[in-house]
Amino acid sequence: MQHRYDVLVIGAGGAGLMAALYAAKGNVSVACISKLYPTRSHTGAAQGGIGAALGNVAEDHWQWHMFDTVKGGDYLTDQDAAEVFSKDIIDAVYELEHMGLPFSRTPDGKIAQRKFGGHTREFGKAAVERSCYAKDRTGHMILQTLYQQNVKEGTMFFNEFHVTDLLIEDGRCRGVVAYELATGEVHTFHAKAVILAAGGYGRIFKITSNALTLTGDLMSIYYRKGLPLEDMEFYQFHPTGLAKLGILVTEGIRGEGGILRNSDGERFMERYAPTIKDLAPRDIVSRSIISEIREGRGVGRDGDAVNIDLTHLPREVIEGKLAEITDLARTYLGMDPVKDLVPVQPTAHYAMGGIPTDLNGLCLSDGNGGSIEGLYAAGEQACVSLHGANRLGTNSLGDLVVFGRRAGIYAAQYARQVEFPDLPEDPQSGTKDLFDGMRNGSGKENPALIRKEMQESMMNNVGIFRNGPDMEAQVDIIKGLKARYQDVNVGDTSLRYNSELIEVMELGFMLDCAEAMTASALNRTESRGAHDRADFHTRDDVNWLKHTMAYKDLDKPGNVKIGYKDVSLKGFTRAFEPKARVY
Repeated sequence: MQHRYDVLVIGAGGAGLMAALYAAKGNVSVACISKLYPTRSHTGAAQGGIGAALGNVAEDHWQWHMFDTVKGGDYLTDQDAAEVFSKDIIDAVYELEHMGLPFSRTPDGKIAQRKFGGHTREFGKAAVERSCYAKDRTGHMILQTLYQQNVKEGTMFFNEFHVTDLLIEDGRCRGVVAYELATGEVHTFHAKAVILAAGGYGRIFKITSNALTLTGDLMSIYYRKGLPLEDMEFYQFHPTGLAKLGILVTEGIRGEGGILRNSDGERFMERYAPTIKDLAPRDIVSRSIISEIREGRGVGRDGDAVNIDLTHLPREVIEGKLAEITDLARTYLGMDPVKDLVPVQPTAHYAMGGIPTDLNGLCLSDGNGGSIEGLYAAGEQACVSLHGANRLGTNSLGDLVVFGRRAGIYAAQYARQVEFPDLPEDPQSGTKDLFDGMRNGSGKENPALIRKEMQESMMNNVGIFRNGPDMEAQVDIIKGLKARYQDVNVGDTSLRYNSELIEVMELGFMLDCAEAMTASALNRTESRGAHDRADFHTRDDVNWLKHTMAYKDLDKPGNVKIGYKDVSLKGFTRAFEPKARVY
């Protein structure tokens, strides 16, 4: 089975659909490959909003948004990316509105905006209303809107296809290979340009807000080819996931006035962030919650959560602006936020790192400006380093539409200028070897047990609070799990609808991501952004104001080679000079 398109997009979330839409507007043939039906993509889980300095509720400027983005990223954010983003997101939001996205409205009919953690006016003086939202279903509405626009533009969709290989030869991407779940057939997709937008890898952790499909597939495939993954050590833990479940409780719940309380009923964020309290950036709130739990002020049977209190808010606010999370609390915890305190705990939420790209989405092959011709990436899978060491809330949806659009525009532009490259002689050989090894092996290891051990150990050893000995132990744990993975048993040897085969393949991808992440985290001997390292408790701008580039050592299995890339300080460098880190 072979297909040919000018531009091929992998992933049908917000970034993939935005990239596909703008590639299609560029008068080229476009196809989108997705694990899922597009409107079931994980972007639909984003509740709180999309940040843009519209100034509809209070005065705001893109420069303030840029400042918050750089400061929120603990100064590891590339400032040229932050400038492009803070300017472009304003037009992008209005464009989504014109496409038909049903934003919530102010009384005079403008797009409504509310406060969100880390977003301030006048370079940090006070919180500002910047988050544009559609109740608490913003991501869902973005998916629906962009999917409709792609249907209108004629984008071809291949749903429930799992990409198994990137066809990269002589520094140029020539297409991909994918497995069709319904038939068990392997397909080759020949393309002039490929855009990777398949999401993150949060399923490597035990408690996560990520969907089951977020297993880092394309990051792993890129990494297996000896290409770098950037800043994999930085993984954001959202401070509020439903206790034990990890299901996201939007930051908008605090933007509307929700208060975090410990077992004593104390509003403890007044001690950690006295100025903006519960609206502090996510890294500060997450560390504060864990500190309360460690000091014995947690709630619940195991004392491993804190409460979010909405009981002082009007019922119409809770059931209107926060309808989705209200339904989730009632359904999964049997609690009613109108009258009950709801237990929450930090949940693995967002990867700041990923496949390195330039501002136009072109994938980088090293830290010195080298690139892969015809290969682009956008969204959570990519690392243009907008988010640095810690992403601000609402900037994920903004990232999807701004850099998804840029990737689509530039991929289409490139595709119009070149001919189709030659395919490798046997493009499906790698995929067939992979599947044959899993289906025909005589292994005795249970992949579910390997996955469970990986998730628990990553949560314990490479979470919010870290130290050298734990991460050194985790390096050995991952090596051991990868060795056991070579001996896994796949009981179902069929090809059609073989979900077991898919899960085993995804486990291999996750182990690669965990390997790169652990090695990068151990190597960075400082505390920055989303993480606190007990043995290096301060931020070290002299030695560590640089991006990590993790390469799989193709000569020594299990070994990770570390390189670096400079942080772009273009922008208001003097105004954004790093200050002492806040704990």
